[in-house]
Amino acid sequence: MKKYLLAITICTAIFLINCKKEIDTTFLITKTSIGKLDKASLARDLEIIYEQDSLVKDTAKLSMGFGAKKIDIFEKGGNHLLTLTPSSDSIPTIENVRIQDNRFKTDRGISLQSTFGDIKGHYELGKILTSTNNILVFIKNSDLYFTIDKKELPSNLRYAVGISIEAVQIPDAAKIKYMMLSWE
Repeated sequence: MKKYLLAITICTAIFLINCKKEIDTTFLITKTSIGKLDKASLARDLEIIYEQDSLVKDTAKLSMGFGAKKIDIFEKGGNHLLTLTPSSDSIPTIENVRIQDNRFKTDRGISLQSTFGDIKGHYELGKILTSTNNILVFIKNSDLYFTIDKKELPSNLRYAVGISIEAVQIPDAAKIKYMMLSWE
């Protein structure tokens, strides 16, 4: 009887160890995908990929025979999920993705609701570029980058033109304005 009980316990333990928890990828951002969209997805397949959602394209450009410059993806019910920019290749893929919905998170838990301090704590920072109204924060070895409004910076840096901003000058509490993927 003890042998049977031991065998059942061992089999159950092996079964439980081999069962992995299913990960919901609906709003997961990885190195090669964002939700249902894969880095290799073709622009022509978007209607199939997002068949349960709504796609909004620039109809003026489409009627003139040009491909859509931007494609907005809306969830049924109205939530704006993503804005996609197709490449201009003969067989267009998705070149840029702007994340619009707060539910999208990286595998390290970063979303539009995160702060610069969260980004710094979970990723190795790459370049930081300054524009007139924003700063762009690039992540090393990643296609992911973030835009932070200069309004989030100390007042002496908000209006300065032509200066480079270092990571130490950006407050940890600075909010993310845009979260983007560039699959060029």
